[in-house]
Amino acid sequence: MTRRLRLTAVAAAALFALTACGSGSTSGGGEPPVEQAGSDASGGLTPIEVGVIPIVDVASIYLGVDEGIFEKHGLDVNLTLAQGGAAIVPAVQSGQMDFGFSNVASIIIGRDAGLPLKIVATGPQSTGDGGDDAAAVMVPGDSEIQEVADLEGHSVAVNTLNNINHATMFEGIRQAGGDPGAVEFTEVGFPDMVSQMEAGNVDAITAVEPFVSMAEQGGARNIYGFFAEPVQDLSVSGYFTTDEMLEQDPELVEAFTSAMKESQQYATDHPDEAKAILSDYTSIDAETVEELTMPNFPQLHNIASLERMSEILQEMGLIDEVPATSDLILDGAGQ
Repeated sequence: MTRRLRLTAVAAAALFALTACGSGSTSGGGEPPVEQAGSDASGGLTPIEVGVIPIVDVASIYLGVDEGIFEKHGLDVNLTLAQGGAAIVPAVQSGQMDFGFSNVASIIIGRDAGLPLKIVATGPQSTGDGGDDAAAVMVPGDSEIQEVADLEGHSVAVNTLNNINHATMFEGIRQAGGDPGAVEFTEVGFPDMVSQMEAGNVDAITAVEPFVSMAEQGGARNIYGFFAEPVQDLSVSGYFTTDEMLEQDPELVEAFTSAMKESQQYATDHPDEAKAILSDYTSIDAETVEELTMPNFPQLHNIASLERMSEILQEMGLIDEVPATSDLILDGAGQ
């Protein structure tokens, strides 16, 4: 079953103060408020607004919408594209969006800062193979850097300081016996990383697909899987909502969680369709789509990796205390 996906520009008036929560600036917009979940304007389906980022990691939810999985669970999903959590988090907090997509580090940091955020469905997970994952540290083909410990004294591009890329690199360098404090981490947006490395402005980049494949096409080398190697079976991101939503409409949350589990499984069972759906919401060219590595799409979040990420963030001084697992993830959404 194929349905036309409805996309809207994100409209988030509030600015999110935590620079760690997101991978870019907020998108501008003056859209009217979206219709709140619970209305009956869609022929018996409950309309919901979900904030997502135009990257390969959200292929499963696009497949779920396109294949009618959410409709089967009584939901009429509107997917709203944003640059990152800096736009999605305040929109979910204000009720303009019902659910949002974010990396786990940003959710943990937000929770530590008092934001009532909780993961209700998992997103992508690392393949566990540093040489074949959707995220990799890339260096120029002729670079003297051969392994992650060699990054000491060099500059490394991360899309946002103090987010999951920064945190996993911190841990990876530490595990290799290096000093993360001796590495110069520099903020560079994902689309600009390859060109900044080729220009010599940074020595290495923490790329995610499709930029890993694009860097390889230009002759760059993969020296480290920063999602696959430092934390075992890392669940990278998740779909979250607020405590208020969980209290006020648990049936809606349950429907969304169940639909996401089915969508994740569908993406796992139909990898070619997961790649094909990328053309619906990204501008990745067909050649790159064919070559890129997709993440895993499990039904349940890896709780051990979530707890380890909390510990790493505390070691970095980014959170005061390790949050209780029950504060971070909905019961039944992880294992």
